[in-house]
Amino acid sequence: MIWGTAALILLVPLLAMQFTEEVAWGLADFAVFGAMLFVACGTYELAARVTGNPAYRVAVGVALAAAFILVWMNLAVGIIGNEGNPANLMYGGVLAVGITGAIMARFQPHGMARALVGTALAQALVAVIALIAGWGYTLVLTGFFVALWLTSARFFRKAAREQSLAGAVP
Repeated sequence: MIWGTAALILLVPLLAMQFTEEVAWGLADFAVFGAMLFVACGTYELAARVTGNPAYRVAVGVALAAAFILVWMNLAVGIIGNEGNPANLMYGGVLAVGITGAIMARFQPHGMARALVGTALAQALVAVIALIAGWGYTLVLTGFFVALWLTSARFFRKAAREQSLAGAVP
C-alpha cells in the first residue's frame, strides 16, 4: 500500500502539469522527488518489518513525513526566503540532529523519543536564529514541524512503555 501511495503522489505533479503552467517539472525534478519517496518508503518499510509495535510504526511514519515535507519544501521554494537562500541549509542541521540521535539511540524507542524532542528543539532554534537575523520565517510553519517532531516523540515514548511492559525489544 505504501508503494502504491508513493506512485500516486509522484503522478500528482504530472497530472497538474496537464492543467496549469505553474507546475513545470523537468526530468530532474521527478527523479529527485522519486528518490525522496523511495528513501522515505523504504525506510518506513524497513522499520515496519523490524517491529510489530503499532506505536513505533506510527512514530517512524510521522518522523519520516516531517523530514520528507521539510526537505521537499526547502528544495521547492525554500522556507527562509527562497530556495536559493543559504539560511535554508540550517534545516539540514535539524535533520542531522534527528538522524544522529536515532543512530546514537540505536533506534530503540526510548532514545528515539529523546532524539525527536532534540529535533523539535533544533527546529525551533532555526526559527529563533531567523528571527534574530531578520531573515523572516513563518511561526505557523515552525509550529507545524515542531508539532510533528513532538508527536513522533510521543509515539516513541508510548512504544517504549509498551516495550517495557512486554519485556521485549521492538
